[in-house]
Amino acid sequence: MSDLLRDHLQICDELHQLALEENRFLKQHQRVPDLALLQRHQALVDRLEASLAGLRTGAASAIPADPEARASRAAVVEQARGRLLQILHLQRENEQLVLRHSLGPARTVAPVTPPPASRLQKLYEQHSG
Repeated sequence: MSDLLRDHLQICDELHQLALEENRFLKQHQRVPDLALLQRHQALVDRLEASLAGLRTGAASAIPADPEARASRAAVVEQARGRLLQILHLQRENEQLVLRHSLGPARTVAPVTPPPASRLQKLYEQHSG
């Protein structure tokens, strides 16, 4: 497995752990995360983008000729894809939690009580007669 691919998988794992940490924070504290957590997230996203760019430029030359090494590389690529899908799922959930918590507390609405049956009967008699 190439160093680029190994580094990419490591970044994916770090980003996944950070997304889990952010998710726990949002569920526990019910508020937007601190700036430090958001900066760590942005730094990892920047590293991921650089890693993806590096993989794209070296993709053709990085494919090994050995079938066993090629299968190993394909397994790592699939593992990275799976991890990225997990990250995307967590990020979607985190965005929903941030939105929910940034809107403020839910407003309580007074329950609607139906009018008494006698009132409905009087209205019916007035309009049907």
